[in-house]
Amino acid sequence: MTLIDRSEALALAEGRHEDPFAVLGIHKDGRTNRIVAIVPDAEKLWAVGPRGKEVELEAVVPGVFCGKWAGKSGYSLRARNDVTTWDFEDPYRFGPVLGEIDEYLLGEGTHRHLWKALGAHLITHEGVDGVHFAVWAPNARRVSVVGSFNNWDGRRHPMRRRGSTGVFEIFLPGVAAGDTYKYEILGPGGNLMPLKADPIGFGSEHPPATASVVRELGLHDWADAGWLQTRESVQNIHEPVSIYEVHLGSWKRIWEQGGRSLSYYELSTELLDYVVDMGFTHIELMPISEFPFDGSWGYQPIGLYAPTIRYGRPEEFAAFVDAAHQRGIGILLDWVPGHFPTDEHGLRLFDGTPLYEHADPKEGFHHDWNTLIYNYGRREVSNFLLANALYWLEEYHLDGLRVDAVASMLYRDYSRKEGEWIPNVYGGRENLEAIAFLQAMNTQAYGGAPGIMTVAEESTAFAGVTKPADHGGLGFGYKWNMGWMNDTLRYFSREPIHRSYHHNELTFASVYTYSENFILPISHDEVVHGKGSMIAKMPGDDAQKFANLRAFYAFQWTHPGKKLLFMGQEFGQWREWSEAEALDWNLLNYAPHNGLRNLVRDLNRLYRETPALHWGDCDPQGFSWIEADDAARSVYVFERRAPGHPPVVIAANLTPVERTLRIGLPQGGAWREILNTDSAHYGGANWGNLGMIETDEIGWMTRAHSAEVYLPPLSVVIFTPAD
Repeated sequence: MTLIDRSEALALAEGRHEDPFAVLGIHKDGRTNRIVAIVPDAEKLWAVGPRGKEVELEAVVPGVFCGKWAGKSGYSLRARNDVTTWDFEDPYRFGPVLGEIDEYLLGEGTHRHLWKALGAHLITHEGVDGVHFAVWAPNARRVSVVGSFNNWDGRRHPMRRRGSTGVFEIFLPGVAAGDTYKYEILGPGGNLMPLKADPIGFGSEHPPATASVVRELGLHDWADAGWLQTRESVQNIHEPVSIYEVHLGSWKRIWEQGGRSLSYYELSTELLDYVVDMGFTHIELMPISEFPFDGSWGYQPIGLYAPTIRYGRPEEFAAFVDAAHQRGIGILLDWVPGHFPTDEHGLRLFDGTPLYEHADPKEGFHHDWNTLIYNYGRREVSNFLLANALYWLEEYHLDGLRVDAVASMLYRDYSRKEGEWIPNVYGGRENLEAIAFLQAMNTQAYGGAPGIMTVAEESTAFAGVTKPADHGGLGFGYKWNMGWMNDTLRYFSREPIHRSYHHNELTFASVYTYSENFILPISHDEVVHGKGSMIAKMPGDDAQKFANLRAFYAFQWTHPGKKLLFMGQEFGQWREWSEAEALDWNLLNYAPHNGLRNLVRDLNRLYRETPALHWGDCDPQGFSWIEADDAARSVYVFERRAPGHPPVVIAANLTPVERTLRIGLPQGGAWREILNTDSAHYGGANWGNLGMIETDEIGWMTRAHSAEVYLPPLSVVIFTPAD
């Protein structure tokens, strides 16, 4: 019998062979066929034909068997040891799965649907059910799939290298949904890497376990076609967008069951009922891509393609999104393409080399977060991230992505001292590769999923964040207005007696309000790390704190810009947010907290139903100051407008002193008081204008008409024409 070379058999048995498909499986050997198989725990092995004919294979070295085979390629294997006998399909008798087009696009780094080629896919291949595994590891000598189905033994299933693409693949018959797996990688120096989770795995084990899990995509039967058809019209810059930012694990917990978080299934009713009742238009989810450390809040993800298993399986997350759409709620995902953690099972030195990250820490390491930075200039890495954005939008019907830490991506010297960074090819500080990546991401996201929105958390004055990419901008739909947030929080945290000296902190934003399409964010970042909750930031006694916060929210909801509020701040939670604890829902038993929540609910209703308050959020025709200079009394008056709709005038008195004063109005006649933050319904003292004011033909504050109005202490009052 012709046997394979013993040294080659030893290389297979020891997991050192770099081209296993050249030897394993069925191959021509002169005029007959030869079968070579590796089964490390078998003492005897037979090839079994379709009609049950057995041919015993000879052990070349322990675990590696070889024999002649007169039949065709269709055969299975039967193994025996001193414990049992078992039958199974030989993975090495199957041909490749990836086609020529996949191979071309993978090699070029332009596979927009990368997740359909790589990862673990349940398929039927050559008439047999199993899972196709494919992973990019171009510098590896060997890559093997290991898992619960092969005793985590890397000798059993080394993969096929696909030419120059750097991709390895294998079809494993009999592997099923729910099976756990990782990749065992032999690095370029012959060193065995720590077992790696699948970069494009669709599921993961419950932390702290770190294996990937075979999951089937597309199990949910979507019923949101109506929402997707109208999404573009309800998410454009002239429509109301009010976002409730949520950390799913701590919004509520079930203490009767050990304090566990709600599941995607439970959130589909409880969270959505609440958001609909409160009048928000969108939910923004803090990162749910699988992450190993709870304390990272999801901002150090390992499994970018896997919805975290903490709250359920992928199809249950899809059902949550679908349920939101059927209630008229959009879902945005906090997406983290700026960095990744150094955990051994993740992307760090994935194939034994700096593959996803830069080799030089001056380019590839974040000192602030002890994380690694993606090499955006490497086409395969950029492809990995670009496809991930499209994956969430297509597979889970998400309505937008909020991109985390954009500033850290844009600048090579971000949070670095002199000598700790490398300039770009022109000697500048801009990260040109990251800029090109963000432009491509926005172009592909808007082109691939019509009607979505992308949002940049960008804290610098980088120009053109929301300018179209083909006009030189980054191409985002919206940008967080961090300047407005910082100035407004600083102003409202001051004792009212000092506010007259800082009057411009509330007016300065109008200089740049329309330079980008802005969202006004009060996010989780503002209520952690010793910053205090929103109610705790406010000055004065408890009554004044609540009055100040009611005025703050009214100012936010009437100021140009879309709205975002982090969970718990709508009812004035006293303590800072912690991912380990649920919100303090018991506070709603107290009138001031419940009143504050009533206000946020009414502000959302008014914002949605009043075109003047949302149409001009990103259009300068929608806003003008009536009184911006009354620093002595800390009074602000401004107008919001929308074509063809009644104007709205907002008057704010931000001192604890009641005011009766004349304000200019854009038209005559009677005006209604449509919201007053001092209303008893909101926990205030219930002082106001008895619902109506009458104008005089007295020019005032550059307006032809005016009226005397009463402004309660620490309040915002909103007026609109009575007719």
